[in-house]
Amino acid sequence: QVQLVESGGGSVQAGGSLRLSCLASGFTISSYCMGWFRQAPGKERENVAMHSSTGFYDYADSVKGRFTINRVNGQNTLYLQMNSLRPEDTATYYCAAGPRCVVQGGRMSFAGQNYWGQGSQVTVSS
Repeated sequence: QVQLVESGGGSVQAGGSLRLSCLASGFTISSYCMGWFRQAPGKERENVAMHSSTGFYDYADSVKGRFTINRVNGQNTLYLQMNSLRPEDTATYYCAAGPRCVVQGGRMSFAGQNYWGQGSQVTVSS
C-alpha cells in the first residue's frame, strides 16, 4: 500500500548539483515525518535530512549549507536538493516516511515504524 519511488540520482563532478525526488503513494505525505538517508559501501546508513509534518527540519552536519529538504504536498513528493557535491557524498540515497518525527540528542529521527524507498545512486567524482 505504501510506496516511495525515488528518482534523480546520477553521476556528477565535484561541486555539481543533483535533485532527488521521492514520489509517495498509498499515503499523504503532508501528515508524515519525511526524511532522506544514505549508505555508502562499507558504511552504516546515515541520516541526511529530516522534515517534520509541522515544518521543522534537521540536517546532518556533513551536509548543512549544501543540501535542502522540502516537500511539495500537491505532488505528494519529497525532494532533496544537493549542491556543492563532494566525493564523500557518493552513496545510495533512500527516502523514508513515518507517522512521527522525534528529536533526540539534537537530531531529528523517526519515532517508530517507517517506510523506505528503493534507493537512488549518487556518484560524485573528483
